[in-house]
Amino acid sequence: MPNKILIVEDTESLALLYQSYLIPTGMHSNVAYTGQEALDYLASNKPDLIMLDVMLPDMSGMDILAQLPVNDRPKVVVLTAHASKEMAVDAIRYGAADFIEKPVDAERFRITVNNALKLNSLSETVEKYQSRFENGRFCELIGSSAPMQSVYQIISNAANSKATVFITGESGTGKELCARAVHQCSERSKKPFIAINCAAIPKDLIESEIFGHVKGAFTGATNSREGAAGMADGGTLFLDELCEMDLNLQSKLLRFIQTGCFQKVGSEQQQQVDVRFVCATNRDPWLEVQAGRFREDLYYRLYVIPVQLPPLRQRGTDVIQIAEALFSRIAKEEGQTFEGLSDDAKQHLMAYSWPGNVRQLENMIRNTVVLNSQPWIEKRMFPPFPQSSMSTEPMVAVQPMANMTPQSTAASIETTNLLRSSDIEPLWIVEKRYIEKAIASCNDNVPKAAALLDISPSTIYRKMKTWDQMEEQGVIS
Repeated sequence: MPNKILIVEDTESLALLYQSYLIPTGMHSNVAYTGQEALDYLASNKPDLIMLDVMLPDMSGMDILAQLPVNDRPKVVVLTAHASKEMAVDAIRYGAADFIEKPVDAERFRITVNNALKLNSLSETVEKYQSRFENGRFCELIGSSAPMQSVYQIISNAANSKATVFITGESGTGKELCARAVHQCSERSKKPFIAINCAAIPKDLIESEIFGHVKGAFTGATNSREGAAGMADGGTLFLDELCEMDLNLQSKLLRFIQTGCFQKVGSEQQQQVDVRFVCATNRDPWLEVQAGRFREDLYYRLYVIPVQLPPLRQRGTDVIQIAEALFSRIAKEEGQTFEGLSDDAKQHLMAYSWPGNVRQLENMIRNTVVLNSQPWIEKRMFPPFPQSSMSTEPMVAVQPMANMTPQSTAASIETTNLLRSSDIEPLWIVEKRYIEKAIASCNDNVPKAAALLDISPSTIYRKMKTWDQMEEQGVIS
């Protein structure tokens, strides 16, 4: 069946010229000379491709793009004689598949049309592949975009191997969820999944955290303790932020990976376990090797099956699927109901680049749910998005912290005053005090405190667990 093309062009001679370009291809084409004609046509027809002029007599081509449904929209190629980098970026953000500048010759026109139609074919293939999963979900991962389908395929193929999976991606892209998916798809799924965040544990405790310790191994070790390696026996050990690990501990980890044997801190007895390793980092591990911060031999042992998680800005309409799932969950946590997102809310979510990825999206959604009690979410309810892609500042400060004394938090120390060495505290102690104060100011509501601190609730829970363990070991009182 021939492809159907809608040409939206207000200059009749150009519209006829574009139609003539398509005659050798056997494609059917229709012409709309105004934006309203195009919208009227699209109300009852679905072409395979829209060739859309930006400058129309009654509206901008961008206005038409904005009114197309986010899901199930035809591919769109934008045509303009007034090209600019900003316009191209806007067109792509609004969902255009390509952007070409007038005048355009027949060969360039036909190549662009064919490329856009190939994208349509690829989308259909993705949809067929997506049918293997439930509503665009794969385990706890959400999204049906082509980059995520590729991730799902790698996970499916690698799940039952014992080979190490090494996950890389920007902060907030869901590396731990990806690691859990590897575990859940494997034959080890009924065995433990143990996660260790190498960046969240103090340097002097991480060896004990991974390998465990015996009673009396160090000051405060009043009881023997099983480490993550022992607890993960038969299952999966996930080492998050692996590139933050100290070089000395990296050598012990290498021996553990090679032999499957380890010693608890303070013990001479070898213990053997069967674990599958999954690692993650938001850095480039090879650059860390070249910089001397990561052992090259450990790199080759661990970097066997790489999985690159795409940032949210490269995942198209996944942001809508993820947002709807998060709104449903968070609204339930807050005792509210969620029925859906308005079209302008969806367009607003699609137009933003999300430098903090899913973690930033979750933060924004929690803010929106807490401050609004409407079942339908509209654009006006969203907090302002940071204008700079580098901005990571939280949008709301924890007001009770202003009442603390200069000695109680590093945030309140005047930069013009010199500190005595006796006044300086370890950073993790200051962080612990600040987080505990934030939780108290939110009436012990950890998710609400996390939203204000611009971190995920799981980060706070992990830190609280670490503090409890440090207290048990006598490191803190």
